[in-house]
Amino acid sequence: EVQLVESGGGLVQPGGSLRLSCAASGFRFGTHYIGWVRQAPGKEREGVAAIYTGSDNTYYNDSVKGRFTISQDYAKNTVYLQMNSLEPEDTASYYCAAQGYRLNPNSYLYWGQGTQVTVSS
Repeated sequence: EVQLVESGGGLVQPGGSLRLSCAASGFRFGTHYIGWVRQAPGKEREGVAAIYTGSDNTYYNDSVKGRFTISQDYAKNTVYLQMNSLEPEDTASYYCAAQGYRLNPNSYLYWGQGTQVTVSS
């Protein structure tokens, strides 16, 4: 059974940082994409960042380039999203997703439960 468990969300002031974690199990790490997808109230889901676990190739939405970094710990089957210089527009529920393609949120087969990120003063 594929499981994705996110952690690390919370409330942060503009300009602050958070790190999200996604612990994955139930599939072979190193042969699939894992992505972070966010959804704000009243908006469509959007792919934020993705990593191919077999090569460390990374992909970013233009809105987060230079501020967010996706990485993986192969030994721990865990993917991270380091979010710096956070803006109120980054406020959303963030989901870890597996076995899809790059930043296309509709392509992913498996999803975590989501973690809330709120950027507010």
